[in-house]
Amino acid sequence: MRGSLALLFTSGAIAWIDPAFAQEASQAGQPPSDSDDDLHNREGGEIIVTATGLKRLDMLAGTTAVEGLELQRSQAVQIGEVLMNQPGVSMSGFAPGASRPVLRGFSGNRVKLLIDGIGSIDASNVSDDHAVAVDPFNAERIDILRGPAVLLYGSQAIGGAVNIIDKRIPLRLPEETVHFDGLVSGNTAADLRQGAASFDMPLGQGFAAHLDGGYSRTGDLKVPGFTVAGPLRRDLLARAGSLEASDPSLAAALRRQATQRDVLPNSGSQTWSVTGGAAFFSGDSNLGASLGYYDTTYGVPARPASEEAEPVHIGLQQWRGDLRAVLALGAGLFDRIESRAAYSHYQHTEFEGDTPGTTFNVEGMEARAELVQTERSGWSGSTGLQYTFRHLDTVGEERVQPRNLSESIALFALQEVPLGAFRMQLAGRYEHASVSAPELRFDRRFSTVSGALGLTYSMPSGLDIGINANRVSRAPSPEELLTDGYHEATQAYERGDPSLKPERAVGGELFARGRLGPADVSVTGFYNRFTGYIYEANTGQFIDGAPVLQQMQGDADYYGAEGELDMPLVRTDGLSLKSELRASWVRAKLGDGSNVPRIPPLALFGALEGAAGAWTARGEVAWAGRQDKVAANETPTDGYTFVNASLAWRPLRGNDNVTLLLKAENIFNVTGRLATSLTKDYTPLPGRDFEASVRVSF
Repeated sequence: MRGSLALLFTSGAIAWIDPAFAQEASQAGQPPSDSDDDLHNREGGEIIVTATGLKRLDMLAGTTAVEGLELQRSQAVQIGEVLMNQPGVSMSGFAPGASRPVLRGFSGNRVKLLIDGIGSIDASNVSDDHAVAVDPFNAERIDILRGPAVLLYGSQAIGGAVNIIDKRIPLRLPEETVHFDGLVSGNTAADLRQGAASFDMPLGQGFAAHLDGGYSRTGDLKVPGFTVAGPLRRDLLARAGSLEASDPSLAAALRRQATQRDVLPNSGSQTWSVTGGAAFFSGDSNLGASLGYYDTTYGVPARPASEEAEPVHIGLQQWRGDLRAVLALGAGLFDRIESRAAYSHYQHTEFEGDTPGTTFNVEGMEARAELVQTERSGWSGSTGLQYTFRHLDTVGEERVQPRNLSESIALFALQEVPLGAFRMQLAGRYEHASVSAPELRFDRRFSTVSGALGLTYSMPSGLDIGINANRVSRAPSPEELLTDGYHEATQAYERGDPSLKPERAVGGELFARGRLGPADVSVTGFYNRFTGYIYEANTGQFIDGAPVLQQMQGDADYYGAEGELDMPLVRTDGLSLKSELRASWVRAKLGDGSNVPRIPPLALFGALEGAAGAWTARGEVAWAGRQDKVAANETPTDGYTFVNASLAWRPLRGNDNVTLLLKAENIFNVTGRLATSLTKDYTPLPGRDFEASVRVSF
């Protein structure tokens, strides 16, 4: 089946909309306005939505775009850290070199990570210690999509999706002979040294080429005060006292771990990437391909309460090839047929000292095909096909999974029907998935159906209010079904459950999004009722000193709210001043009334930004509340408040081609820990950090 699908794709019979391309490249050779990067001219302007079939998928999915100066200000080694201050977003924060986004309290297999609309095809959803094989330094824009319509990207995207848009396959014909983008930055908290560059050029006769590369290096992270949280530190010191006579070497090791401070040992990283691509444009049709390589090595901080062992670090490499094809169909019922596919060869090795331990080998493919209707037909929308395949082979003495193969094929559709001042949106997905492990004679197949219905009313003021209802279903992943063994990087014994059933949820949203007077507003309240919710629980048991983490299944309720307000305060010819407010809250309980593990607390964010001529100054306050609504055998997390500031300067009069940025984060050196992190008790957030960066675009 894999070969036939690949053959069909290369012959042009399979097509899919690349979300970034649907927005930016449907008119080849027409680049977007430079004003997207000019914050003092945008003042919270219209969100750009990268979605298929509809111009505004945010009717069914709340969206946020991070780009321009905001993206430069948020840059980090891993994508989770880049997005953590966005509404409804936290991060897994396992280690500085490995963090995935957490959306509305959902993570792992419930959040889809996309590169230009196609999955990252790595092993980052296998475990929190696995880094995402994406270099955010070469991103043009990062889009966050939440809510029921995201099921079009996969039934596993119950929580939402993050789409990293880069130019690995050229999005348009460059107007310049050579277009260059570059970014150089460094900081003090992690001793970051980073550089990234990309080149885009027309080759003539409708051809364009792209080349980019990036390199970053960090040292051990500087943190405020003690590395280990107070309750764990007291426990370690108590154990050290009791072992002083019987095992003085272990007592000394526990005492060193408890009193470690100011630096997080074994937390450095080194990453580099290179990608090249080319595309041919002919009117509204195009064909393109790219090949990229990503390589990172990062340390995994050690779990305390054991004899000091060799430090664990992870080496990760990925080769990835991408294809895109767009065929314009003229003025009939259908506008175009568009396609996107990717193939990945990925390897992830966990080292203890210099000795290789467990290795994860992943071979995967994803392809999407979509037929897009014209708006002239009255209804607008699209219908598509998606195919995914992944072969995971885990080798080594501490093998945690058998060799397994997962495959799925899905049909999906998204439609919008105008009803006067109202708009109705409908989305549906049928998916057939299989998971097999030949050596265990394990073979299970799942069929799931998901759907969403939305109704939106557009007020004359520019505010959209609406309601969405959804019913989603997700097949269990190979990791949830088949994991069984000690995992060196997480320093835990992990167990799956081969008998898990598909996870189902019904729920909905109430929202208001758009312009309210001079302000841009987005407020959403959501609720989901799960049947057969799959979660990883700390059992409180230990095997050879390692905690046992078990996949379990039961009913669950998720509900919460998130909001964002951008309000201009002053607007004159030479000066603008605006405020930003963001809030996120989620509550998640299991059917027995206990708490779902690792849920983020109430989070509030406020910023005041002023722009005058070539200067933009910004101050921020990010507050996270205490999280004491925790699962069994999970420790509470104290709240924290970070104060940040930045100053940007555009030295070239009349354009934004060069931006120099100075920023200070966590100015008061406050200790912060993430309730969503498995390692929160011994991996705090960075301390006071000063950073400088320069972004150029010519």
